[in-house]
Amino acid sequence: MPIVAVFHSPSLTRENYEESVRKLTNGKKGRMESAGDWPVEGLLVHIAGATENGFRVVDVWESEDAFRRFGEKLMPIMKEIGIDAVPEVYNAHAFVSA
Repeated sequence: MPIVAVFHSPSLTRENYEESVRKLTNGKKGRMESAGDWPVEGLLVHIAGATENGFRVVDVWESEDAFRRFGEKLMPIMKEIGIDAVPEVYNAHAFVSA
């Protein structure tokens, strides 16, 4: 079952999102552009952008296990750069891809 993870926090900005991407891609990227940019497999959808209330990232993962593997890579990076966002995580009831 797909897992949805929504990251949103006052400490999450475009600048530290881009820094986290650089760390995840060994300095090769400033933003994620393809599924091959991720350090683990299983990503279905990634959206990142500014809202009226700050920066938000929404990911959909093929399974809880895939999201957990990604979290093992991401969470230490987030802590290191000062992002204190704890994602809202829930099972997708429906998932449609165009």
